[in-house]
Amino acid sequence: MVAAAGPLSVVAGLIPASLSLTLLIATLVSILVLGAAAVFFEHIRKIGCMHSLERSAISDAFFEDPNSLNKVPCPSIFDPPEKYISLIVPAYNEEHRLPEALTETLNYLKQRSAADKSFSYEVLIVDDGSTDQTSKVAFKFVKQHKVDNVRVLLLGRNHGKGEAVRKGMLHSRGELLLMLDADGATKVTDLEKLEAQVHALAQKVKSTSGTSSSSPQKASDVEIAVFGSRAHLEKQALATRKWYRNFLMKGFHLVVLLTAGPGIRDTQCGFKMFTRAAARKLFTNIRLKRWCFDVELVYLCKHLRIPMVEVSVNWTEIPGSKVRMTSIMHMVFELLLIKVGYGLGIWKIYT
Repeated sequence: MVAAAGPLSVVAGLIPASLSLTLLIATLVSILVLGAAAVFFEHIRKIGCMHSLERSAISDAFFEDPNSLNKVPCPSIFDPPEKYISLIVPAYNEEHRLPEALTETLNYLKQRSAADKSFSYEVLIVDDGSTDQTSKVAFKFVKQHKVDNVRVLLLGRNHGKGEAVRKGMLHSRGELLLMLDADGATKVTDLEKLEAQVHALAQKVKSTSGTSSSSPQKASDVEIAVFGSRAHLEKQALATRKWYRNFLMKGFHLVVLLTAGPGIRDTQCGFKMFTRAAARKLFTNIRLKRWCFDVELVYLCKHLRIPMVEVSVNWTEIPGSKVRMTSIMHMVFELLLIKVGYGLGIWKIYT
């Protein structure tokens, strides 16, 4: 006697084979999409958890003095400033490009310091886990210019440019803090343009807030961010680059606009200045460690209501760029992290 067919087999018999295959594919796609979403949100949550640990952790980092062989404790961004300006130079495998850039930078700083005794400075080179002789090159400059003026922070392993800049900012002593690339693509003298904008904005903020011009409050106490920009060079760049690179660049700019909103045309220029008060808020909040930390800075400035201004700088393309085609995909992924992490409130902004 043949057993009666089960209800599922009866239903299956009524569904066309093509429809059954479609349902199977749709189910598999749904499972994959939900799985990918779960992994994505877990990644965002882990970044948030790691950030909480980093905020509460007490740094045990130090600077090495190759002249005295002593260990100099790292200062904190929460300490009072000891220098007028700090220059933070993130460096990863930059043994060939770093010497010329540092020589030019330190010659300028020494000349300005000699002309103006109130001008004090430090250059902080953050070695982001280089596998070449970057740290050896950097320590030569420490020996030559003394650890009070040039310091090297070793991260041990590669974290990314964003993390290198964050660490440098958090362990700097300046009233003004400038990040600049190790390749020397932007002329260090252009810091005067950014510096002038900081003081102009600080004066404007003081006047609108009713603070007396004779007040002892320093510009470093006012939250200000000034972004160096290559936007004025865009037409020239479009004419010399391959069409697909221009297409990718335009697409990236569109995604940045959707993520951080309007206001800053060139978010990726590695020449940015912050007052100590602004850096204290921004770099204790920043989470991205690699490509798009610049965009996150713009996003944070807007949400923390930190005034921003964009200033055109002289820029020259230096051979040896580490940006690859795969970097674009990584950047887009990080922009998505910003939009979702902050947009859904998974990442908190501390004030």
